Amino acid sequence: MQPTKSLDQFLPYQLSLASNAVSGRIAVEYRQRWGLSIPEWRVMAVLGDVGGLTQRDLTRRTLMDKVAVNRACKGLEERSLAERTPNEADGRSHLLALTETGQEMHAEIMPLAREIEKRMFAGFSADELQLFRTLLHRARKQAEDLDGVELGGSFGVN
Repeated sequence: MQPTKSLDQFLPYQLSLASNAVSGRIAVEYRQRWGLSIPEWRVMAVLGDVGGLTQRDLTRRTLMDKVAVNRACKGLEERSLAERTPNEADGRSHLLALTETGQEMHAEIMPLAREIEKRMFAGFSADELQLFRTLLHRARKQAEDLDGVELGGSFGVN
C-alpha cells in the first residue's frame, strides 16, 4: 500500500479550505449587519445577479443541496426579502425573486463584499488575480466534464 500525500498537498482539500476561509470572512459581516446565513446570502447574491429563478435553478447555480436552498428561500421569504411568483414557463414551479427590500439589502451588501474581496486579495497583482480566476474556472469546468454534468452556474460572491 502506497502512503497517501498529506492533505496540504491535496488540491480539493485546499480549495475547500480556501473557499471556507474566504466565505467565512465575508459571512461575518453580513451575519452581524444583516442577520443572513451563508446559504441565504448565496441565494440572495444569485437572485440579485440574475433575477428570478426556480429553486431547482438556485440549487444548480449555488451547488448547495436542495434542503439548504429550501431553508434559505423560506428564510428570505419570511423576512420579506424574496417572494415567489408562478413560473409562466412551467405551471408546476415558482420563481423566487428579490423584493424591493431584498434588492436594497443586496445593493448595500455588494459594495461591502467587494471591499472585503479587495482587501483579502490586495497582495495579488492584477495578472495574478486574472490567472487565479482563469485557473478556478478551468478547475470547475474539468470537474463538470468528468461526469458530463454541469455542476452550477456562475457565482461571483460567497
